[in-house]
Amino acid sequence: MAAVAAEVCVKAAVGSPDALGDCPFSQRVVLTLEEKKITYDTNLIDVSNKPDWLSAISPEGKLPVLKLDDGKSAPDSDVITQILEEKFPNPSCHSAGVLISGIKNIFFLHKFLKSNDGLDVYLKQQSPYVNGENISAVDLSLAPKLFHLIIVLDHFKGWKVPKTLTYVHAYLKKVTIWG
Repeated sequence: MAAVAAEVCVKAAVGSPDALGDCPFSQRVVLTLEEKKITYDTNLIDVSNKPDWLSAISPEGKLPVLKLDDGKSAPDSDVITQILEEKFPNPSCHSAGVLISGIKNIFFLHKFLKSNDGLDVYLKQQSPYVNGENISAVDLSLAPKLFHLIIVLDHFKGWKVPKTLTYVHAYLKKVTIWG
């Protein structure tokens, strides 16, 4: 068995403490670890009952947190994914900056999805991922946010991704940890 290269603390699912929770930032870190095939240990944190030791590595109690070899920690998904990219450069998930500023804004995603078939057309041209053949940091950031946006829009507005957006559906199946 391979040695563990990373240890992360992520949000546990409400009512299911042994499963990854609904935090898109935690999911982004887990997706990055999985995509880079980094061996890692996961500490699933119940955010309604955070362990006392968490404040030592994340003073504000924010998740996710990456525990570093030198005893320090990094409690921010942007910082964590950058550290993972630097420490484990292959396969590279570096992005060419495509859509990155917009992806950080979930309201942009909703507008983009509702713009008829804008995302579908874009993915058709680039497919299977945002930057083409290889998964990138953009995908690892977009996928959890897109997943949550779709869940929220369905729950509150009854909106679903139209079946005609075949490339969006294919993308969601390709970039997922949610089954």
